[in-house]
Amino acid sequence: MARILILAALPEEGEALFPGQGTSIGGPFAARRLTVHGHKLTIATSGLGKVNAALCAGVLGADAELLLMSGTCGALGAVEARAYWLAEAVQHDYGAAQPGLFRRYRAGEWPIGEAGDAHFAAMPDPGLGLPHARIASGDSFVACPDAAAGLVAGLGASLVDMEVGAVAQVAARLGLPWGAVKAVTDEANEGSGTDFHANLVRAARLAAREIERLVAML
Repeated sequence: MARILILAALPEEGEALFPGQGTSIGGPFAARRLTVHGHKLTIATSGLGKVNAALCAGVLGADAELLLMSGTCGALGAVEARAYWLAEAVQHDYGAAQPGLFRRYRAGEWPIGEAGDAHFAAMPDPGLGLPHARIASGDSFVACPDAAAGLVAGLGASLVDMEVGAVAQVAARLGLPWGAVKAVTDEANEGSGTDFHANLVRAARLAAREIERLVAML
């Protein structure tokens, strides 16, 4: 039996996970607890952005053995609109602004000197059969093809969101394994605001089904 914290940024994403199950708990975040496949789960809705996600993971993840995240994301470039196993996460807005250059470092490390790998690696894929991706997280909603292209060229990312990189940093600090599944809602372009809202519930359910399969495999 494992103690697992599953985070979602938005209510639609959290409600898609094991819908109608569990008992609500008090505290600063909407959360519920349940036991599934012998595992003790806490499902929490953090709110948008890196600070909310990190705070939720830190507060509720203190007694967890595994951190997971489920939800939605934008696609960078020609990426199929489906669910992905996030093998790596990086924070695209952490680094050092230098003349004509923004150098990215692993979040939490000194943004000075030689920059090494900026990403956090997830736990091994348990066998979901999903395509793997690197996600770039930051406190901005990317709805610009030029900005999206920069994240692809500069970070090798194929997806973008506002939370997973922060959860990965918390997991590293706490010494916990982490994993995430996110499904695409939009293409990080001028139509992303409309596309995100149109596809939010569908994509949230798609990611949630994969997280439920993952829990069954553990």
